[in-house]
Amino acid sequence: MEPSSPRKLGSVQEEGFGMQPQRTVDLGLVPNLWHSNSSLFRSRRPPSALGNSEKQENLSSWIPENIKKKECVYFVESAKMTDAGKVVCECGYTREQHLEEAIKAHVFQGKEWDPKKHIQEMPTDAFGDIVFTGLGQKVGKYVRVSQDTPSSVIYHLMTQHWGLDVPNLLISVTGGAKNFNMKLRLKSIFRRGLVKVAQTTGAWLITGGSHAGVMKQVGEAVRDFNLSSSYKEGDVITIGVATWGTVHNRESLVHPMGGFPAEYVLDEEGQGKLTCLDSNHSHFILVDDGTHGRYGVEIPLRARLEKFISEQTKEKGGVAIKIPIVCVVLEGGPGTLNTIYNAITSGTPCVIVAGSGRVADVIAQVAHLPISEITISLIQKKLSMFFQEMEIFTESRIVEWTKKIQDIVRRRQLLTVFREGKDGQQEVDIAILQALLKASRNHDHFGHENWDHQLKLAVAWNRVDIARSEIFTDEQQWKPSDLHPMMTAALISNKPDFVKLFLENGVQLKEFVTWDTLLYLYENLAPSCLFHCKLQKLLAEEPERLACAPAVPRLQMHHVAQVLHELLGDFTKPLYPRPRHSDRSRLSLPVPHIKLNVQGVSLRSLYKQSSGHVTFTMDPVRDLLIWAIIQNRQELAEIIWAQSQDCIMAALACSKLLKELSKEEEDTDSSEDMLALADEYELRAIGVFTECYRKDEERAQKLLIRVSEAWGKTTCLKLALEAKDMKFVSHGGVQAFLTKVWWGQLCVDNGLWQVMLCMLVFPLLFTGLVSFREKRLQSDRPARVRAFFNAPVVIFHLNILSYFAFLWLFAHVLMVDFQASPSWRECIVYCWLFSLVCEETRQLFYDPNGFGLLKMASLYFSDFWNKLDVGAILLFIAGLTCRLIPATLYPGRIILSLDFIMFCLRLMHIFTVSKTLGPKIIIVKRMMKDVFFFLFLLAVWVVSFGVAKQAILIHNENRVDWIFRGVVYHSYLTIFGQIPAYIDGVNFNPEHCSPNGTDPYKPKCPESDTTLHEPAFPEWLTVILLCLYLLFTNILLLNLLIAMFNYTFQQVQEHTDQIWKFQRHDLIEEYHGRPPAPPPLILLNHLQLLVRRVILKIPPKRHKQLKNKLEKNEEAALLSWEIYLKENYLQNQQYQLKQRPEQRIQDIGNKVDAMVELLDVDRMKRSGSLEQRLASLEEQMAQTARALHWIVRALRDGGLGSEADAPAPAPQKAPEEQDLVPGSRQKVEDGDDLYHVNARHLLYPSCPVTRFPVPDEKVPWETEFVIYNPPFYTAERKDKAVVDPVGRNPMGRTGLRGCGSLSCFGPNHALHPVITRWRRNQDGAICRKSIKKMLEVLVVKDLQSEHWALPGGSREPGETLPRKLKRILRQEFWPSFESLLKQGVEVYKGYVDDPRNTDNAWIETVAISVHFQDQNDVELKRLNSHLYSCDPEVSFRWQVVDRCIPLYANHKTILQKTAALFEAYY
Repeated sequence: MEPSSPRKLGSVQEEGFGMQPQRTVDLGLVPNLWHSNSSLFRSRRPPSALGNSEKQENLSSWIPENIKKKECVYFVESAKMTDAGKVVCECGYTREQHLEEAIKAHVFQGKEWDPKKHIQEMPTDAFGDIVFTGLGQKVGKYVRVSQDTPSSVIYHLMTQHWGLDVPNLLISVTGGAKNFNMKLRLKSIFRRGLVKVAQTTGAWLITGGSHAGVMKQVGEAVRDFNLSSSYKEGDVITIGVATWGTVHNRESLVHPMGGFPAEYVLDEEGQGKLTCLDSNHSHFILVDDGTHGRYGVEIPLRARLEKFISEQTKEKGGVAIKIPIVCVVLEGGPGTLNTIYNAITSGTPCVIVAGSGRVADVIAQVAHLPISEITISLIQKKLSMFFQEMEIFTESRIVEWTKKIQDIVRRRQLLTVFREGKDGQQEVDIAILQALLKASRNHDHFGHENWDHQLKLAVAWNRVDIARSEIFTDEQQWKPSDLHPMMTAALISNKPDFVKLFLENGVQLKEFVTWDTLLYLYENLAPSCLFHCKLQKLLAEEPERLACAPAVPRLQMHHVAQVLHELLGDFTKPLYPRPRHSDRSRLSLPVPHIKLNVQGVSLRSLYKQSSGHVTFTMDPVRDLLIWAIIQNRQELAEIIWAQSQDCIMAALACSKLLKELSKEEEDTDSSEDMLALADEYELRAIGVFTECYRKDEERAQKLLIRVSEAWGKTTCLKLALEAKDMKFVSHGGVQAFLTKVWWGQLCVDNGLWQVMLCMLVFPLLFTGLVSFREKRLQSDRPARVRAFFNAPVVIFHLNILSYFAFLWLFAHVLMVDFQASPSWRECIVYCWLFSLVCEETRQLFYDPNGFGLLKMASLYFSDFWNKLDVGAILLFIAGLTCRLIPATLYPGRIILSLDFIMFCLRLMHIFTVSKTLGPKIIIVKRMMKDVFFFLFLLAVWVVSFGVAKQAILIHNENRVDWIFRGVVYHSYLTIFGQIPAYIDGVNFNPEHCSPNGTDPYKPKCPESDTTLHEPAFPEWLTVILLCLYLLFTNILLLNLLIAMFNYTFQQVQEHTDQIWKFQRHDLIEEYHGRPPAPPPLILLNHLQLLVRRVILKIPPKRHKQLKNKLEKNEEAALLSWEIYLKENYLQNQQYQLKQRPEQRIQDIGNKVDAMVELLDVDRMKRSGSLEQRLASLEEQMAQTARALHWIVRALRDGGLGSEADAPAPAPQKAPEEQDLVPGSRQKVEDGDDLYHVNARHLLYPSCPVTRFPVPDEKVPWETEFVIYNPPFYTAERKDKAVVDPVGRNPMGRTGLRGCGSLSCFGPNHALHPVITRWRRNQDGAICRKSIKKMLEVLVVKDLQSEHWALPGGSREPGETLPRKLKRILRQEFWPSFESLLKQGVEVYKGYVDDPRNTDNAWIETVAISVHFQDQNDVELKRLNSHLYSCDPEVSFRWQVVDRCIPLYANHKTILQKTAALFEAYY
């Protein structure tokens, strides 16, 4: 039995915040502690060399070296005993639970037990993985740490060894540690909202970690989310910070070498006064101070850890932000109030959940009231309503609570009350995020930094709904250039909703995308991206990299262009040229609070364009689209594609890139996603082209062959062919264009018989038998003839007739006229073949696009029919060579005969133009692949049966040809019914075989009896083998082949038309560029080409019908027309999407849900309003009754009575409509407090002294305050002796007596010079805002301070200038500045509300305005020249006067008076 704890469970395990104010951390100095362990970055990383066991060993060595526990080293008996009657030490542990050295500690004998001396740190012995027995196999992490462990060590453990991603948000949930009841609806709303905000923003939830109270509520919320979640990537990180000495069953967690895992039993019934850990938390930090049963040990460490995490910088997606923190409060007792007070004091926003009980409800009840109405009596009344144990609230305790609640409510910008059903606060997640934005909005920033910081938070949280409702409002007008850094962050972080939001708010991609931006995007590709791996491989292989200057970035855009060139194909030109040396200049204009550097270049500086340096790209939409597509970011690419101009080309290029990347992608799922996205972009290209084709066929066909400079000087048609986008090529508009090209200048309505007749009898052309598209050809006869014979359809049919003639002549020579010496017919065949060779050579070297010989050879041999042509020609040359040698005449004829077969097969390519035969040829080609694979299966049975048959029947056959016949040939023929006669002995005839195998024309006889002349082999066995062989080959394999043919036919038949239309283009393109004369007359055309190319050096011309470069004006008009029709296509798509039944059902469901929610909220608002109105009515009735009672009594006495006795009518209280929710413009003016506020802060600066709490109503000395007993404090000074306090603060009580840290009792005089000048633009004109002129003021700042200040302060005795001013001003200028002060205007003189003030010492100041009216003022120039910071910890600047600048509050008041003096903007 564990010893009992004297502390109660209810009021001790409540979370706390550090009471020190948060310190601003320079984003440039904070190290990047982000070590991502997400699946996105793990997918393409090389496998780690460390296995799980090795990682555990490393953890087992690292944790004991860096993390300690605490142990009592001196056993001293305590007066307390355990429930079992065992003696315990002062630390709370029994004798058996101490180390042996602690029991026999002779060093400490006779001394009193002191935790500072007798509790020592030792290496921790409890860490590893934790599994809750009987509650599933979910594994968590835990560690036992000393209460003095540095926060940096714990943070390092969590982010690096536990593998947690750095959070985007820290949510500290605090409240009651006892189990409490919440309304079911409020509990559901809280759980859903808390987990939603944690999951969507990537936040850490930090609680007390125990299975009770608010911690249990958070754990159950996470549990419900995990049960309903369908994916693992969204696990919510829930960190429990608990006290080790109060954890029940903690012995099971002790493993000196680490528990992997440690099994923990959650035993609520036997926990007694201890607590169990909550099974739904993912990580536990168990804080140890060496004692047992003492609660609250973890509060200081948790506060330090939360403060440390909130000071870290999270860098992701191009933007660095300090991790924001928010405190969420449910229920709670006195400890929770301290937590809220410390959080508000340190600048942490708090969200109070109204309706949860106790402290949360007390604060929620008074949060909307002015400070003057929050009195001691009101707080006492509220405490009696929400607390049952009122006996714990003494008078001093109530005063303390009143003071703390006043201070909490006074900083309304940090306080958000969530009420169930409140307008704009239907969800807790929205309330939490709004609280953070409200705190950020009211935090002082320079200029635009306030809104910029809020936007960075929204992007980091990926909450575009918050950005729309809270940031992009009419209150703030965003310049597009201000959004560029966040646009980059949204792109890198893959947040398409924000990209769409920025585009809606004026971001122009043409202004956004610069070379520097694009390079930065490619430098930040996701490591899992295949394109990133290809880039890294290219950079590793680049020989120029070692010779590059260090200033040149490692990655350049021509590297990206090289990889894109490999993916798009060699038919395109590089998209990004290799830059000259002068083009590599980098821009570097750093901007504060943005920590994103590319080789030292800040992100915002990427958009600061230097004069005369053009950094914009040719097509920014293309660049961003490619960047998104290569990472397979579907939603992002869709948004960018909708912005594109050349949208058909862009869609086809995306299809090509995705198909090429899918071939190299190792992950099957990613490859399938890429192919699906490629099909989607092909359908988009078809959709836009369909819209264009319906509108104007001619312009749509121009889009197909327009040369696009932005996409590598290629065309839509070529890109679709290279991407194998069969659906696009088979589109009716594309096919109509190909048909138009096929018919040339002829009308497509002409019949084929008319064309054939004119080919044979060309004078019929002049009779009008065929019609032409152009009317001028009807009258110009030579042009008509030329147009007719240049048409691809005519060239094709002339070549068919020529080829049939060639085959007929070739066959005649082989069968009839093959003489010893070639005849004239054979010579014609040779000439004919020579013309074919010349044509193939022309096709090989024809290069109008300048690809080069190697590329043209590659393209040429990629075509199957070209390979067949080359093979047939080479075989013909071999046969011709043998034929011309008399000794090999016959072999030559054999070779030429085989070659004739190859020439005949070439006819199949000619038939592909036929719509009937073309698809069938495709089916035959596919079936030939099936046959090829089928032969492997058939060969197994043929060879196995043949070898077995041959070995059984024939003994030692030595003739190879007869072995082949017996094993393969006869076995193959057996399939078709030619069964060997001797296999069963019935038809055995010795005359048909050779007994010894000596007859070359007869097979060797099978095993037989020479005397009986009968076969001796086992006939039964050969017959069985034959039957089995025929069964498997004839029945099984042949039917399998038939089934394969049937499947292939069905599969191909569905797409045969598409495939045929796709391949039809190749034939059309071939004959479109072919010389008009057929072989052998084509030699005349070849001779003409030889003269033009070789002798006259005339380059080849590109065919305009397949590739056309338009004029700039015509191209711009065509693209504008395409954009217009693209918008029509997108609108039609959205309309069709809305008309789908499932979408309409979903829309109706959403509308019903919204209506139900609105009705529910309205019901709650009406009921709440009714209750408030009834309460107000009851109060009015009570006042009326008292008034009537006074009237009756006065009449009874015979007079009107005393006026003072008359009851005042009760003020009509408005219903509590709102609680200063973010976005509300209601504001209680608490800034003009009647009493000093800063001088009553409970924590006195720079010392551990705590003031006596003084509520507002007790500040005046005239007000009676019986229990007022402030502590005395005077800082020790060598130059001053301690004397009794003299003087009394004129503004009232402060809660502290003495001199404090001030120099003397009574007033301490200070001087604050307000040095101003007019703000001017580059032209020297005074800047204005809201019609008023704008001032600039000189401010200074200490390195350790978060606020700026006026260069003033207290003065040394006998000195006229304050010390702070002397620290930034050269000594030789001091006399001149004193004269300026004498000429200045006094703007304020009197009391200063300073945190250093006490009851007996306070600060009084004189603020003098020193204003320089003219920018050429001599004294102003002298001042600027003498400004010098001799102290490195002090900085100064000229700052625009604005109410949002981070200045001390009392200095702001002085600055406001100065601005009013000059009627300037404030």
